[in-house]
Amino acid sequence: MTTSSPVTIVTGAGSGIGRAVAIDLAARGHALTLAGRTESKLQETAAACVAAGGAAPLVMHGDLADSGLAHSVVDRTLAERGHLDNLVNCAGTAPLVRIQDTTDELLEEVFFHNAFAPAFLIVRAWPHFMERRAGCVVNVSSLASSDPFNGFFAYAAAKSAVDSFVRSMHGEGARLGIRAFCINPGAIETPMLRRNFPVSMLPEAKTLPPEAVAHVIADCIEGRREADRGKTIIVRK
Repeated sequence: MTTSSPVTIVTGAGSGIGRAVAIDLAARGHALTLAGRTESKLQETAAACVAAGGAAPLVMHGDLADSGLAHSVVDRTLAERGHLDNLVNCAGTAPLVRIQDTTDELLEEVFFHNAFAPAFLIVRAWPHFMERRAGCVVNVSSLASSDPFNGFFAYAAAKSAVDSFVRSMHGEGARLGIRAFCINPGAIETPMLRRNFPVSMLPEAKTLPPEAVAHVIADCIEGRREADRGKTIIVRK
């Protein structure tokens, strides 16, 4: 069924920035696909989207590091919505592990979830964007990509790839009407942050709410950050 509303995929929508983005865009009238690993959390976000005045989102749970699932998120969205306008890549994982303790398995996990997963989605959506000569991709990276905290050897490097994807998308997509942006948040009050940094180490007074990032993402999608196409946008307190 084709919809006239903006159609947007949000990954990592079960919590943190992804959840805040989904609720914000739902209130703005977007037809959403919510993707992430935990179905119960995605359903909670879906309910919050409806409570915010939005339509019921599509919900797809699973590991986006699996290319087959990532592709199916795009494919099902196109099949059920008729088109795709925006892709917001928020999903990721951020283990705090020193270099000497970094294993092969951890490297694979971090790069697959933070770099390969968004790449799988982008590559699958790209031909559709090319055909329509329109589309917007917003990658949520991290300030760690340029200023890594000790212990973010793998995470910071994987997020650097996410920054690079945006530069490449801008280079190839600008003439086709495809827009790409990268958000580099600093300390944002999310469950992922608190798994690594307790309040005793990083007080809430030094963090921003995830809604602050969500508003910047909405500005990118809605055309208020056009000067930042292909760039990294730092959001920090």
